[in-house]
Order: sequence, then C-alpha cells, then structure tokens
Amino acid sequence: MLSEFKAFIARGNVLDLAVAVIIGAAFGKIVTSLTEDIIMPVIGKIFGGLDFSSYFLVLGEVPANLQGSTDYAALKKAGVPLLGYGEFVTQAVNFLIIAFIIFLLVRAVNRVVPKAPEAAAEEAADVVLLREIRDELKKRNG
Repeated sequence: MLSEFKAFIARGNVLDLAVAVIIGAAFGKIVTSLTEDIIMPVIGKIFGGLDFSSYFLVLGEVPANLQGSTDYAALKKAGVPLLGYGEFVTQAVNFLIIAFIIFLLVRAVNRVVPKAPEAAAEEAADVVLLREIRDELKKRNG
C-alpha cells in the first residue's frame, strides 16, 4: 500500500494539483485583502458606511448584554440569527474579482501559447477501401 501511495503522489498531475491548491489559497488571501481592505471600504463610503460587511438584519432575540449592538461578529458569535447581506455582497465582489483575474490570466495564456494544429480526422476503413477500388478501376479503364 505504501508503494502504491508513493506512485500515486509521484505522478505529475498530483504534484501539479497540490501546487495549484497552495498557490490558489495564497491568491485567495490576496484577493480577500484587496476586497476587504481596499475595494469594500470605497464601496461602503459611496453607500454611506465605512464597513459594508456590517450591514445586516436581526432576525431573532438579542441578548441583553448586546442590546443595541451593531457588531456583526459579536452578535453572530452570541448565536443571534442574522441576515448578513453586507457580508454576502463582500463575498460576491470577492468572487467577481477572482473570476475576472482568472479570465484575464487564461486570456493572456491563450494569446501567448500557440495553438496546436488540429490533427486530420482519420477516414473510416471502408472509405479508404472504396477509394483504393476506385483508383484501381481508373487504372484498368483508363
């Protein structure tokens, strides 16, 4: 079993996948920081608040010690049911940024890497045989 595991790990695509996951996690942190620390404060300022992720609706009872609190994290930790639409918008913008950057990367790679010429499709054996018969008949008659 250990030798099979070594063979599995040594395959190139597994190592490529591991590298991609690690780079993707680091890239995700960069995009999260870009979203939370740069983009969302600007959007929040435009829409009248500095912290867009703190927009939420309280859907249940708030404990007495948190009455009047606007701290989303504290209310969520206390188990108060919340509709955190600001956090959802933050995550949606985060996703759109990641998707757009990946689109730009794929587009750039497609422009740099030349396309491989498409291989001609092989003809069916019966078509090849019929052509050979046709050519032989032309030789005999012509």
